[in-house]
Formats: sequence, structure tokens, C-alpha cells
Amino acid sequence: MMPWLWLLVLPVALATAMSLFNLLAWPRARRSMVYRGAVSVLVPARNEEASIGPVVDAILAQNHPILEVVVFDDGSTDATPERLASRSSDPRLRVVEGDGLPAGWVGKPHACHQLAARARGDLLLFVDADVVLDPHAVGRIAALLSRYGADVLTAVPAQETGSFVERLVLPLLHLTYTAWLPLPLVHLTHDPRFLAANGQILAVRRDAYDAIGGFEAVRTEVVDDMAFCRRAKRARRRVVFADGSTLARCRMYGSAAEVWKGFSKNLYEGLGESPALLLGVLSLYSLAFIVPFLALPLTLFVPELAAPAVVAVGLNVLLRVMLAVRFGHSWQGVLLHPVAVAILLAIALNSYVWARRGSIEWAGRTYAPRAERGVPHG
Repeated sequence: MMPWLWLLVLPVALATAMSLFNLLAWPRARRSMVYRGAVSVLVPARNEEASIGPVVDAILAQNHPILEVVVFDDGSTDATPERLASRSSDPRLRVVEGDGLPAGWVGKPHACHQLAARARGDLLLFVDADVVLDPHAVGRIAALLSRYGADVLTAVPAQETGSFVERLVLPLLHLTYTAWLPLPLVHLTHDPRFLAANGQILAVRRDAYDAIGGFEAVRTEVVDDMAFCRRAKRARRRVVFADGSTLARCRMYGSAAEVWKGFSKNLYEGLGESPALLLGVLSLYSLAFIVPFLALPLTLFVPELAAPAVVAVGLNVLLRVMLAVRFGHSWQGVLLHPVAVAILLAIALNSYVWARRGSIEWAGRTYAPRAERGVPHG
């Protein structure tokens, strides 16, 4: 007997139990209400010709009153301006033309800063240019803000996938969000260590935005959503991290290459540029989600390993099935779960290389190492 072999089960058992808890406890929009103030919907856009039309149409079609829709066209070289011009008959739509990226700024924080400076509403709703809102989204966001007494709301929309690699890797977003952190701690405590965020949908009250210092305070951050919400918690503003499946849908990336670049841009900086934390994540994900599958053939030589290996693999499958049923993930990701995790870990290593070399690439721009971009205010 080798009871220590049952340690193989521990990491995935913890992840499965935590995910089950979070699937029950994760804040989710279940009703709609009218926000009594004025709502500004703000869209940063750069070369978004394929998506910007449906995105703006969905905002203008909200069944909740919208004061304005402001789009910041950040130097698009495709047909984005034409797509926006074709919708200019709606007086609520305004387009702001960017005039270049100032030194010391990352592109998206700069776009959001420019949008907020021009917004007239007292609720600012930032929506990425690939996020299509449900017709009830604004009312549901208002209900969530009211329910939790929140100043900031960030949410994960339903993720649409197309290519094979998208179907493998994108579902791991939900796995990462649900497996390791009790998500109610995001809104129950002001401790910035308990935080998850997704800037695809970010709503903030104007007074809180100003108190936080706005996006200017995080102007050097590639992972601006986490940095913004971290500042909000430090300012003792309540942040709600929500399951946004009923709020919107999003095709985040359109190809395997975009998946590789997009996650490489975010992963290492999202870990605070900590090599130790990166090593911890690589080890934890390997032990929980890859090693049990590698252990199965070893049971031919170590029979005592059979029961722990089968249980650990079974928990992996259970975890992925739970997430697939809840969020509509592709079953390919479930069946090829360890392969998907291996790809994600390879991207994490590439993210480390990019950050160390100062070669973070996104939207036609390359960013220097974080320490060389300047120091944010505050």
C-alpha cells in the first residue's frame, strides 16, 4: 500500500470543489431594472471592421434608456470609420478620432481615458469592440450594481469560438476564474488580493471613476482591467465580478494565432510579472490537469496508482463537463482537456519571454517591458 499516491487527487479535487461552489455563488444577472441616472456606453475600437457594426447596433437597440454611445476610433486603417459613419443617423452615437498614442501609454487605457473625458453620463459602461450586448444588458447591469451596492462591475460575456484552438483554449478562461478563488470574496472584501476582472464589460459610477484616478492611473498597464479594479478595491470601492453570460456574447479571438498573441500579451503581466508565481501556476496546472492523464499508463507498472489516477482523471472530466454544460463549451475541449492545458502553459511561457524581452505585441503595437513604460500616478 502506498497511500501517498492519493496526493495525486488533491489538486484537481480542490479545483472541482471550488468550481462547484463558484457555479452556485458567482454573481449573475437574473433580472433587469432601470438605472435612474444617465448611461454612457463607451467603446474603444482599433481596426474592428468585422465586429463594430453589430456591436454598435446592439447598444443602440438596448431596451434601457441610453444617453450616448461614444466610440474612440484609435487610428483604424480598415473600414471601421465607414462602418461607424453608416450609423451616424442616430444622434446618440458620437465618434472620437484618435490622434496617436502618447508616450508612456498603453493603447486601451488611453482609449478608455479619452472616452471617459468626453462622456456625460454618471454611469460609464465600457464595452470592447467585439462584445455584442443582449438587449437587456444595461438594465441587468443596473440591477447587479444595485443588488451588491457596487461602484464597479466587471463581467465575463459568453465566449464564442470558431477555430479548433479557440475551442480548446478559450474555455480555460472559465476554468481559471472558477477553480482557485471563492468568487464572492471579490465583492465581500476590499482586499485587492481577492480579485478577478474582465475588461470586456466594465461599468463604473462616475464618482468612483474619478476617485480611482480613472484610466490615467493605469496608463502603463497591459492588463488594465485588473489594475483598474485593484485600485478601486484599495480606494474601498466595491467591485463585483459577474458571470456575464446573460449580458453579452463575444468572439474574443478569430484564429489560433490571435489566441497565442492575445493570451501571451496578458498572462505574465496578469501574474504581476512574478517568476515565482508563474512557476507556481505552471506546477499547479500540470499537477491538477495533466499529470493524472500521464499517470494512467503508468498503472501498468504501478498497480497501486490505478485508483488514484482513475479518480483524478474522473474529477478532471467532471469539472470540464460542469463548465461545458453551464457555459456551452465545445466538447472538443472536454475530450482534449490535458492538451488544451498544455497549450495554455506553453502560451504562459511565451508570455514570460515576451515580457522579459519587451516584445509584447497587440493591435499593431509593440510595448516595452512594463518598468520602462513609466510609473502610473498614485
